[in-house]
Amino acid sequence: MKTLFRILVALPAILFVVMGLRWAVDPTGAAAGLGMTLMEGVGLSSQIGDVGSFFLAMGIMMLLGLVTAKASWFQASALLLALAAVFRVLAWLFHEAALTPDMIIVEVVLAAVLMLASSKLTEDN
Repeated sequence: MKTLFRILVALPAILFVVMGLRWAVDPTGAAAGLGMTLMEGVGLSSQIGDVGSFFLAMGIMMLLGLVTAKASWFQASALLLALAAVFRVLAWLFHEAALTPDMIIVEVVLAAVLMLASSKLTEDN
């Protein structure tokens, strides 16, 4: 069971690290992969900086959880993903954004996996 949790955390962690780094080297492709268009000026700076750091930091925290066996790294990543899902719903409810159930489901399921990993893969128990 631990091996399954390690794989369920490691694969998206690596994907998030790659996505974060892609924002630094290929922001046009990274944005397109998320159904976004690139902004201009200060908006572009914020978009690359915020989205790139979100994915890179989350992937690194997930990997740190695997390496250090500390629950807080998994919990921090789960919090980021859960809040992303919440903000997607808020964007749809209040700001006329498209509803993206596929993305929301992935974020909620992965947040749940990370919370389970925080109890199954850590020395904090």
